Amino acid sequence: MSAEAADREAVTSSRPCTPPQTIWFEFLLDEGLLEKHLQKSFPDPSPIQLINQFLEQASKPCVNEQNQVQPPTDNRRNRTLKLLALKVAAHLKWDLELLEKSLSVPVLNMLLNELLCVSKVPPGVKHVELDLASLPPTTAMATCVKENSEVQELINDLEVHQLKEQAGDSILVLERALELTADLRVHTMRTLDQLVAEPGMANGEMETSTAGLKISTDEMHCQVCYDLGTVFFNQGSTTPAAYESAKEHFFKTNELLVSLSFSTSSFSSILLNLYYSRLGGYCQACAVLAIPSNVTESQLTTYGHVHHCIKSRNYQRLIEIFLDDNVTLSLLAYFRQSVLRELYQMAQSGDSALEEVCFKVCICNTVRDVLEGQVIGVRFHQLMLKPTKERIDFLLEACVRSLNLDQASENSKRHLAAFLKTLCQSLDDTQFVFMISSHELCMRLLKDEERKVLLDQMRKRSPRVNLCTKPLTVFYDIPASASVNIGQLEHQLILTIDSWRVRQILIELHGMTSDRQFWTISSKWEVPTVYGGIILSIKDNLTRDLVYVLMAKGLHCIAIKDFTHARQLHSTCLELVTEFSPKLRQVMLNEMLLLDISAHEEATGGTGDHPPADLASRVRGYLEMRLPDIPLRQIITEECVAFLLNWKENEYLTLQIPPGLVQNNPYVKLGQLLAATCKELPGPKESRRTAKDLWDVVVQIFCLSNQHKRGNDGKVCLMKHRESTMEHPSLTDPLVLTALISLFVKLHNIVRDDIVNDVTAEHTSIWPTSVPNLQAVDVEAVAVTMKELVNYSLSINSNNHFWLLTQADIYFATNQFSAAMYFYLQTGAICSDFFNKAVPPEVYTDMVAILCQFLREVDYMTAFKALQEQNSHDAMDSYYDYIWDITILEYLTRILLQFFQRDYSIETIESSELNSSNPEEVLQLAAQKRKKKFLQAMAKLYF
Repeated sequence: MSAEAADREAVTSSRPCTPPQTIWFEFLLDEGLLEKHLQKSFPDPSPIQLINQFLEQASKPCVNEQNQVQPPTDNRRNRTLKLLALKVAAHLKWDLELLEKSLSVPVLNMLLNELLCVSKVPPGVKHVELDLASLPPTTAMATCVKENSEVQELINDLEVHQLKEQAGDSILVLERALELTADLRVHTMRTLDQLVAEPGMANGEMETSTAGLKISTDEMHCQVCYDLGTVFFNQGSTTPAAYESAKEHFFKTNELLVSLSFSTSSFSSILLNLYYSRLGGYCQACAVLAIPSNVTESQLTTYGHVHHCIKSRNYQRLIEIFLDDNVTLSLLAYFRQSVLRELYQMAQSGDSALEEVCFKVCICNTVRDVLEGQVIGVRFHQLMLKPTKERIDFLLEACVRSLNLDQASENSKRHLAAFLKTLCQSLDDTQFVFMISSHELCMRLLKDEERKVLLDQMRKRSPRVNLCTKPLTVFYDIPASASVNIGQLEHQLILTIDSWRVRQILIELHGMTSDRQFWTISSKWEVPTVYGGIILSIKDNLTRDLVYVLMAKGLHCIAIKDFTHARQLHSTCLELVTEFSPKLRQVMLNEMLLLDISAHEEATGGTGDHPPADLASRVRGYLEMRLPDIPLRQIITEECVAFLLNWKENEYLTLQIPPGLVQNNPYVKLGQLLAATCKELPGPKESRRTAKDLWDVVVQIFCLSNQHKRGNDGKVCLMKHRESTMEHPSLTDPLVLTALISLFVKLHNIVRDDIVNDVTAEHTSIWPTSVPNLQAVDVEAVAVTMKELVNYSLSINSNNHFWLLTQADIYFATNQFSAAMYFYLQTGAICSDFFNKAVPPEVYTDMVAILCQFLREVDYMTAFKALQEQNSHDAMDSYYDYIWDITILEYLTRILLQFFQRDYSIETIESSELNSSNPEEVLQLAAQKRKKKFLQAMAKLYF
């Protein structure tokens, strides 16, 4: 298998075409299809989607002959659909957490009602009236599952007082479930199949506790205790005594989880994954909220101290606890943030005295985040927009108390130093900058050079104009004018790529003057021409400037591959235009698509990771979009076509794409022809038929006469060659690039008509051998496109020996022999494992002297002529050891004039390896050895 074929096979296997999705009714036709489908690694549709589809179809109302809507009928089809939904849920091991998150409330209720039905729960009887101990195992478990679900639904949807009223019956049922001592069972796919086959026997078997997934008493109690704990915890805000019950149930859940951690049950693993992530928080909260009256303050945990301080309004002590915790790290970061949110809510309720407390707690949390290398929250930046001396003093105090310079790690020191430096750069008041930079902590963390550079930057940003380097007795610093302040803001606007900062600066600028167009202050801010008219027609000056600047900066970030800031800028612009312009909203959605395509291609970097399904769907949606008056950019269409080609969506491009789209969009037409050609490779007969259409289109594109007009053969040119996707740098699929290279090589060889300097490439045989209107083809454009295409392809994969050989032939045909030799050697080195294996015969065709021996029939005439050359600069005397052909060595001995050269050549002839009486295997081994040494020596001169 050739390297290109192996490359193709690897790429094809790693980038499969999107398989057709299985339709819901297929599961009705094939009883075994569901189980096979669910055993796949990534089934499509997913189990959750299947449950939705089955129950949606089963619950569809019907219309009678009088055209009246009737409830869904109870027929075999609907019963089978409901049973299939139950089997999918059984496959998921009845994971209520997953079902509650993924299914809507009506669908989940319908699913659980069907579970009650197949589990023989008596209809029309309230669950609170049932004796769970006397029910069969599957019936009792189904009842518990249903009540658990109802309790969680009530917790999520109702207010606390409604929860207490409506959850009473469910709480009673769950509390009775804790009294059960026997193991329970829940339906599996097998037991549900048995229900269909022999309902009576299956139910009898389950009643004797021999069928279904076994749920141990501990597993059932664990889930019930957790659910009861959440109910009582939510009731605690109005009934404080409920916290005690919640604490009791949560601690019991924790004990059961410890014992279940040694279990191998699949249901136990679901419980462990579900509860471990939350139970610790619930237990800590209950330990704080349900404090016994006889516990003293010294016996409280750190969490209890915080709760006690908030309750007693001892905020000074609260701040001390947070400062101490920056060293001990005993409080979770999430808990500290929740305390800050609670204080903010209290402050917004009218308690203005808490504003300063909120600031200090926010400072404590920010310093903690900085030391741990976390991202700084937005609240801190908002609070520092209007700093005061007292706030700066507290910030420095918090930094000093939180970092012990003698014991702190280098990472913590580096993080705090960077934080203080960035803070200084963000402050406008030089007084505060000097307060921070002259502080002992800052002086120890920052080097002298760093502080000097920082102060120089701050002096340049100062809103005062310094008239001289030394203060005079008469003239001092004069306050800057309004125009200077506007200039400073414009400078900041040019430099920032933060969308929030862009908005703030433009608001300030428009507050200073209303007669300026701030989108014009930078010549580098460019938006596509097709968008310019829509944006500049916005009547509100601030909105117009904001949309223009956000889009221009977003496009710039895409160009420099800063996709994070580009997405932030585009998202802000999309949010803004959605409020007033559907047309601009669609424009920004299109630009977001281009951003996501570029970000995905950059992130994968040729690794072969398939794009998300939603991205491929958005690409198809863009190409099929038919919205009037929406300006479309050519680059987005090109990127979408290239995206589909790169990810081998050949079926879509050739069979599924709407015909009208192909006729009206030249880029889609070109992509379809490329996909059809690549789809048939390497089959020569089929490829010739599909390649003929692509050939005709390309020839028309590169004709000099009247582009976009009908040619002499009656065919219409799709586009100019400068607009063609073939030169677009987003194509990365090796097969697509190989097909394009072979097309242009073939076309180049025909239009140049120089058989001596023909360029070679793979698959050139599939293209036609002549061009009807040869004089009309732009030869120079074809040559330039071929060279650029080969150069770009090698930048994608520099180890493709077919592309390297094509590049070498191009250099050879243009008389750039040194460069040609470099690529010939590189081609041979790649094909032969750096000449440790034989170089394939098709790689090298013409080289002088020693290379003449590589031919199947040695070219003695060329070799003799090269040896007679007097002006040789290749140090031929050192290459005698590389010659193995006796005829060339004899000729070399005859023509050498100097005795020491002749003696050396005679010694080479007398080598025992080259004796003509040796077996053929020995002679071939000697030749191969010298080939390897010679080619490796030449390679060292170039590589």
